[in-house]
Amino acid sequence: MSSLHFVIQVLVFSIIIFFLSGRLIGSQVNLFRRILSVVLSVALTTFVFWYTYVRGTDYLTGDVVENVMNVTTLLWVGSMLLLSMLFYLLFELFDPIAIDQNGARIKERKSFIMRMIQQWRRQKRLRQVVQIAVTNGITRTVKYARNRDNDRELAIALRDTLEQCGGIFIKFGQVLSTRKELFSPVFIDELEKLQQNVKPLTEEQVNAVLLANLAQPVEEVFSYFSKEPLAAASIGQVHKAVLRSTNEQVAVKLLRPDVKEIMRDDLSILVEFAQWVSSKSVWAENLGFRDLAIGFAASLMEEIDFHIEARNTQQVANVLRGSEYKVHIPKIHTQYSNANILVMEYVEGKSVAQADALYEQFQIDGHLLAKNLFHSFLEQALVSGIFHADPHPGNIYIASRSGMMTMLDFGAVGRLAEKQQDGLKQFLIGIALSDAAVVYEGIAELVENAAEVDEEEMEQAIGQVLLKITYAENVHTDELIYSIFSIVREFGLHFYPSVSTALRALVTLDGTLSTIDPKFAIFEEARAFSSHYIQASMKRPFKEPLATKNRLEEELALILPAIRKIPRRMNRMFKKMESGKVILHHDVFSDKHNAMFVTQLFSRFVLLLVGITFGIISVALLAISQFMHTAYAIYLNTVAYVGLFLCAILLVRLSIQAIRDMKRM
Repeated sequence: MSSLHFVIQVLVFSIIIFFLSGRLIGSQVNLFRRILSVVLSVALTTFVFWYTYVRGTDYLTGDVVENVMNVTTLLWVGSMLLLSMLFYLLFELFDPIAIDQNGARIKERKSFIMRMIQQWRRQKRLRQVVQIAVTNGITRTVKYARNRDNDRELAIALRDTLEQCGGIFIKFGQVLSTRKELFSPVFIDELEKLQQNVKPLTEEQVNAVLLANLAQPVEEVFSYFSKEPLAAASIGQVHKAVLRSTNEQVAVKLLRPDVKEIMRDDLSILVEFAQWVSSKSVWAENLGFRDLAIGFAASLMEEIDFHIEARNTQQVANVLRGSEYKVHIPKIHTQYSNANILVMEYVEGKSVAQADALYEQFQIDGHLLAKNLFHSFLEQALVSGIFHADPHPGNIYIASRSGMMTMLDFGAVGRLAEKQQDGLKQFLIGIALSDAAVVYEGIAELVENAAEVDEEEMEQAIGQVLLKITYAENVHTDELIYSIFSIVREFGLHFYPSVSTALRALVTLDGTLSTIDPKFAIFEEARAFSSHYIQASMKRPFKEPLATKNRLEEELALILPAIRKIPRRMNRMFKKMESGKVILHHDVFSDKHNAMFVTQLFSRFVLLLVGITFGIISVALLAISQFMHTAYAIYLNTVAYVGLFLCAILLVRLSIQAIRDMKRM
């Protein structure tokens, strides 16, 4: 029975420790992790307690109350509590963090053991990636990227690393090869050599994807479906089909069945790799290499959700519906589409880079075609704020039947706010006018921290760049944008992510326009577009009087209540000014998030001070007790050890909260 009493005693203490540790650790406690922490701490401390104290004594046969009140038992229970919190801290520290494209933590549905196995695999893959990078000389060359020769060596090392890592890393390198505004031509030349050999889905896999994502059997939706893909990529592949209901030819885009799992694992490793490279090099840090990887991961997460591509396509189609610049957008058949399958109008034609026969057949003027495409892009970006973010020649087609220009693939779409639209207009017009002041004003609207720089000094730097292109017959957009990006980085500024997307799209579009018309002057056309748009805006009230009248009525309805209040507010303000009661006041705590942040920071700072104070006082009491030879020394030691125990509890709790905050960030 004595052994049974001991077992019951251990169980009771375990339950007490379970509840106490949960309260001390704080909110958002993982139940399984908490139970495991308690089990491990109870098992370890009980074994030590039995081996060092219980064994060979009459503890098991003694009185239960006396045993519980025993100092050694209290030390045993205290060790249980402290160890359970330390185990929980360890699990929290090594718990893998899963985040979505918005940075929010994804709730894990897998068991703790499965997550630990997955974490081990991730760490193994990360070590493999880092080893490949070190073998190719990334750590050596990245420190000495100072001149063209070292740039070439670093570019080769980066290309070899990405190529040997394969999968997502190759695609990342291909995306970087389009960032001519960020990377020098040396890097672009090397990264453009990256090729990804993708095997098409098997017929069984195609059938499985269709069966899982169509509400009806395949033969009821399509009267014809080609099992041979028109194109295959790392994310999905496209098949030609005919709808049974309307007899329309459609293109069916299928998402690869395993792509989400592969990308979720490899994208986090890619971000960690980019962080590692940035920690080794000021060059990579200034370039924002980690931010590039995060941006790539976010855009790729959007591309693997065909709901987003369908919505993007419909939005751009709505933007261009009444446009004078005629560009066709394929129709999306939403009733058959979802996150994993996209059914859209099939466009038979040729890329603008391979459409010479169609140009001749429909007597298409290259300059007018390029102008129509460019003005359509500017209307998307600078008027509506929604634009095709990847207008390379493969996404711009000439339809074989109508000769109309068609835009394809809206997996990547950019969005600009009104302020950024105005800034980009000024930026383009300033370059066309070779006016550094106008370019600076435009940049100031496009960056996050413009107030931190010397305006005159930056205008001077921009002026030096503009002098290089003044009176030049042909301005290379990629070189110009690269120079402007370099200046922005040198002054410690950062473009908004959406602006970087727009400038990258502009560089890509310039390459497409040069394919259509080698003499196309992109900045002159931007100025002409702005002038035309301003004139059209001024004439619109006269051309559309009824619409103007309705708009004025709406605006007046909105501002009349405010206008009525102006006299009373003015009267109050003058009275306060006369009595000297006008006070300028800015309250940081008026914002709920600011108040919460400061409150949490202050409370944790107080806890830290309390914990440190307990620790210092306890150590001091222990030191004092060493010089005492009376019974009071026992009490001092007891108080000191209790203080140290409380200090440890507080510091462990603060550590757990700090780890959670870092994960949320």
